[in-house]
Amino acid sequence: MNELNKDILITGCSSGIGLCVATQLRKRGYRVLATARQSKDVNNLIASGFESFQLDLNNSESIKKAFHDIMLVTNGKLYGLFNNGAYAQPGAVEDLSRETLRAQFETNLFGWLELTNLAIPVMRKQGFGRIIHNSSILGMIPLKFRGAYVATKFALEGLASTQRIELADTDIKICLIEPGPITSRIRENSLIAFEKNINYKNSVFSSQYEHVLERLKTRGPAMKGTLPPEAVLKRVIHALENPRPKIRYYVTAPTYWIGFLRRVLPYRLMDWLLIKSSKGGKG
Repeated sequence: MNELNKDILITGCSSGIGLCVATQLRKRGYRVLATARQSKDVNNLIASGFESFQLDLNNSESIKKAFHDIMLVTNGKLYGLFNNGAYAQPGAVEDLSRETLRAQFETNLFGWLELTNLAIPVMRKQGFGRIIHNSSILGMIPLKFRGAYVATKFALEGLASTQRIELADTDIKICLIEPGPITSRIRENSLIAFEKNINYKNSVFSSQYEHVLERLKTRGPAMKGTLPPEAVLKRVIHALENPRPKIRYYVTAPTYWIGFLRRVLPYRLMDWLLIKSSKGGKG
């Protein structure tokens, strides 16, 4: 595959899925433009041999500058965009402030929209492109105390599906990847967000939040069926290289099960199962 040399922009490359996909696509022959929010992570990526750019999805100027700089080095070309950078804000919907929910949307949706809308005209001009959004099983179902993240992923699913319809007369393909549990640093970052933004000690859910904290502080696989980020990589490669990529890519057994169950079960029975899956209502 070394003859590929196709340019692909990836967000959230400091660790986990983003770093795995960036590393393996570069080995596969892609020209990877790896971005990260913090300068120290950009420096680490550069030290590892990547062309790396600082891109903060919360900041429009950062997004515009990073994209401008990337267009300069690629001579205005871009084959692929993998929207991946995100975080998960835990907490009951009742305990979310407007500012906390807005911050979740700024990173997980609004930044993705702005970056995608910069990429689409480039792809229109060259006549082709692949845009891959890394969604989640929580773009398919809600789970207790994950309302902020669920809301961004449900919104992403709707936005991406609309993009797909609007771009149907072009050769720009829109794909959604829907992973279940994947090994990453998401719990570490979620713990920081939880302690910063949720007044959990004074909440009506304070006793249940003890289990949330326990879960967020636990290291190792989040649950049975957790897969390494290479499982997502496999779907990204298919979405980039198949002449007719899939609209949605399920990753991990729980996602396949949920995809099936939500098609066949009544809403109330599905709710019951989701409540049961939250460790007896403990979160």
